[in-house]
Amino acid sequence: MSNPESLTNQFLIAMPGLDDANFHHTVTYLCQHGLEGAMGIVINRPSGLRLNDILEQLEISDSALPSAEQPIYIGGPVQTDRGFVLHTSGGEWDSTLQITSTISITTSRDILDAIAKGKGPEKSLIALGYAGWGVGQLEQEMSANAWLNGPAPENVLFDLPAEARWEAAAKALGIDLNLLSGEAGHA
Repeated sequence: MSNPESLTNQFLIAMPGLDDANFHHTVTYLCQHGLEGAMGIVINRPSGLRLNDILEQLEISDSALPSAEQPIYIGGPVQTDRGFVLHTSGGEWDSTLQITSTISITTSRDILDAIAKGKGPEKSLIALGYAGWGVGQLEQEMSANAWLNGPAPENVLFDLPAEARWEAAAKALGIDLNLLSGEAGHA
């Protein structure tokens, strides 16, 4: 039974006043949200690494394909040595969680090999680490106005440059973040 209050497949958009260094001005795609807590991937924090850097470390044959030049993101402060690939569905990978009919997350090495060879999913975002919240923690942060939540358009997730995603995610809700105050109760 699915949780009707679930925020799975939504963006968490950091409010302008959120000062936590891990989440300031971030957009997080929620992969799971339920009674056990929540897990998501920050989608607008490039790490400075490229897929080729990771392939080299994993001793996967280096690729000259443009897909091997895609940026690696800082997905969050938890398990920062572990890779997560958000991607359009399709393909068979060893360790995949289907989030929606069109978006999945894979943690197995085989998808990186496929991307390097040009045989991976149509669109992907690769991150090291994830964002996690314990039972009730995300709900508490939302009631303290740390986050906005809303739909997660695939074009924001996969197509826009990282620096445009925070404002674009809020605009999908009809909100201009530049007009919001970080102060609760003040206009």
